[in-house]
Amino acid sequence: MKTRAVILAGGEGTRLSVLTAKRAKPAVPFAGKYRIIDFALSNCVNSGIFDVLILTQYRPHSLNDHIGNGQPWDLDRTFTGGVQLLQPFKGRKDTDWYSGTADAVWQNLNFVVRGNPDYVLILSGDHIYQMDYSALVDYHISKGADMTCCSIQVPLDEANRFGILDVDAKNRVKDFVEKPSNPPGNNASMGVYVFSTTVLEKILTEDAERASSSHDFGKDLIPRMVAQGQKVFAYPFPGYWVDVGTVDAYWETHMDLLARPPALNLNNRDWVIHTRSEERPPIVVEQGAEIKNSMIANGAVICEGAIVERSILSPGVYVGPNAVIKESIVLTDTYIEANASVERCIIDKQVVIGHGAKVGKIQEIGDLGISVVGKSTHVPAGFTVGRNVVLGTDLGPDDFEDFATDKSIPNNKKVLNEKKSART
Repeated sequence: MKTRAVILAGGEGTRLSVLTAKRAKPAVPFAGKYRIIDFALSNCVNSGIFDVLILTQYRPHSLNDHIGNGQPWDLDRTFTGGVQLLQPFKGRKDTDWYSGTADAVWQNLNFVVRGNPDYVLILSGDHIYQMDYSALVDYHISKGADMTCCSIQVPLDEANRFGILDVDAKNRVKDFVEKPSNPPGNNASMGVYVFSTTVLEKILTEDAERASSSHDFGKDLIPRMVAQGQKVFAYPFPGYWVDVGTVDAYWETHMDLLARPPALNLNNRDWVIHTRSEERPPIVVEQGAEIKNSMIANGAVICEGAIVERSILSPGVYVGPNAVIKESIVLTDTYIEANASVERCIIDKQVVIGHGAKVGKIQEIGDLGISVVGKSTHVPAGFTVGRNVVLGTDLGPDDFEDFATDKSIPNNKKVLNEKKSART
């Protein structure tokens, strides 16, 4: 029995704001040292699946650099599968940007079915979870299914973000509706599918010929399979799973890692999350610094008098003397200068928060009010940046001139430089 995994990793991820201005959503850093796609990749190898195709599209450069030949995941293989990254291309038959998830697989169908795998596992590259896919495939086989869809219970007020399934007593899917405005339930599709290969090939070929189709698994293929009476089953997943597709979800998932016990155990040696790690020196914590309930990656420097509380710091982050970081996610090589304050923020890579600047503010009542600072932006010394503010990428001190009088950027403000944000 042979299973091939296909990871859909071309998402633009616009709801993650400036975090995806220069990278695809699966390439967004996560939990200090990982990228989001590391979870799907690690699930594959931990499940004994070493034949993986990754379909990229939007800004694939950082994703390509991160995955490389797949060595950190033991996927640098040739005869036994390994990892391949595939992008839209033009051949004898012209292709274009993928119009939907099913179209992405259809355009690469020759690669998907090459070598005659018995089953094809379709995965999203932007979800955080730990799952044994071999148990999923066994379940699919035991049901004699044409297709199996993983499902999870979600809060009813969030169900309109997902495909919603209705199942019978044996978990056979009776109805499937994609992102309904008024959800009939909260049994949600996780976007993790198993197909018998012959079935997948047939339904993709039929769908490609439908001019009215949007060529998407959730919108088109699964509802049509259910309506036609094909054997579609749900696989209830009891574990932790999050689609980190929004700024709030991204922040909240990080905070879940800091809970005790954590919602997702990254220290489980029986289910290691693999990644490509940089060589960094050990953490430096100077006398008088305070670190509470936080995760700090290698290469970080926490100076005298600094406070880091309920936060996650990536490699190379510098926290200056008497600086304060609370309930924040700070990405690689960011520099928080002396006496600066960062509260309930997401700070991208290579950002400078100037001396005495204050970014974000924790408010216990109401919305989270998370402020986001884009990659390589420099917040000038002494500035105050409010709650729920978005600062774009590559902003320098001159981009803050409109606020120079009182050195304050009010709540809910966006400061973007479209020309700079478009740089790769």
